[in-house]
Amino acid sequence: MSVPAFGLGTFRLQGQVVIDSVSTALELGYRAIDTAQIYENEAEVGQAIAASGIPREELFVTSKIWVANFAGDRLIESLKESLQKLQTDYLDLTLIHWPSPENQVPVEAFMGALVEAKRQGLTRQIGVSNFTVDLMKQAIAALGADNIATNQIELHPYLQNRKVVDFARSQGIHVTSYMTLAYGEVLKDPLIQQIAERLHATPAQVTLAWAMQCGYAVIPSSTKRANLQSNLGASTLILSDDDMAKIAELDRGHRLTSPTGLAPDWD
Repeated sequence: MSVPAFGLGTFRLQGQVVIDSVSTALELGYRAIDTAQIYENEAEVGQAIAASGIPREELFVTSKIWVANFAGDRLIESLKESLQKLQTDYLDLTLIHWPSPENQVPVEAFMGALVEAKRQGLTRQIGVSNFTVDLMKQAIAALGADNIATNQIELHPYLQNRKVVDFARSQGIHVTSYMTLAYGEVLKDPLIQQIAERLHATPAQVTLAWAMQCGYAVIPSSTKRANLQSNLGASTLILSDDDMAKIAELDRGHRLTSPTGLAPDWD
């Protein structure tokens, strides 16, 4: 099994807003949905999925285990709670959302619990999020690279995270880009706008297409039907080698997400 190249993110969307976003996306043809325990919207995401009538096997649902649920039996218990909220018997992908603050729970402990969750059939694939090269090495030492489907990281033209990407690729670990549009910052970039104009595309389509051509999965979110529909067009947009090379030069290490107490020592 592989991680779909294109899906819907639900970060910061709650209540009726996330129900409407997921419902519209599914209606438009999205089939991969990404949520997390800490988003506090799993129940609403589950409600929208159930109401869509789309067979479960046609969907790819991802959620993420919060750091408070790493210790002891809590990881598997919390995953079962997520499944109840999402109204499903299994997840397609379960990720460790952030590394354990100050290594309170060792990597091998929570990754071991995730492997057990997979063994029990609670999730088809497992992976990590916000892991540095060192943390990926620890996870690989604990359970082998073959068991890690993806590392979901902040990745956009202004933060291309090459050390993490190169190491993940060397181990056969897929990379999922979150915040691909950098909260909209890259949509104002003159180069991105210039490429978009030439290709009769939107800046968002260009940025998402860049990430997918780099080999990353993307999970953009939106509350607007027009944007949800437009973003889908990124899947068929082809950028030239010259476009790709120019966007590669936009990298400036501009990190937008680094929460105090959670963030590791970034590469």
